[in-house]
Amino acid sequence: MSHVFPELPYSYDALEPYIDAKTMEVHYSKHHRTYFDKFITAIKGSELESTSLNDIFAQISQQSPAVRNNGGGYYNHILYWNCMAPNGGGTPTGELAEAIITTFGSYKQFQELFAQAAINTFGSGFAWLIVKDGALHITSTTNQDNPLMDVAEAQGEPILALDVWEHAYYISYQNRRPDYIDAWWNVVNWEAVSENYAIALTQGK
Repeated sequence: MSHVFPELPYSYDALEPYIDAKTMEVHYSKHHRTYFDKFITAIKGSELESTSLNDIFAQISQQSPAVRNNGGGYYNHILYWNCMAPNGGGTPTGELAEAIITTFGSYKQFQELFAQAAINTFGSGFAWLIVKDGALHITSTTNQDNPLMDVAEAQGEPILALDVWEHAYYISYQNRRPDYIDAWWNVVNWEAVSENYAIALTQGK
């Protein structure tokens, strides 16, 4: 197994007007790339070079801050990119939609709870929709931590990620994080999130 830097699944301007091309370019080619490069440097020459990210995160408390921060930044952004699409938005369907309604009462209530988790994340971090023991949960983490890490307050399999670091939205939204979150719903790739949900259930998460 080797860790590779994946291509962005769409062009920099594909998510406009909700996320601008300049933000996407800097976020992907500078921030994400730097996390990846520093992660590779941090694990070079160790057994972690051939260890899966899931296994690394499962014992991240035993790793260096460089592995934790940069490994998290590497993984978190991959999920974030893949949870968005040019023709995204709308509402989930199928089993995921049913699970959201069963768990949260309605899709609107889910949106409100998820948005609040993102808004109330102090400083930098991510909001997540995760699967744990077959059930959906909303949680958040600070910095580049994620729910796969053994240090996370709420652990589970992430199926949807929202980056609320300021570099994810500052060019267009400045300090208006709620406006960015409102716009982000228009690019959520529910097909991909549904696939993530199905995989998590299949794996018994």
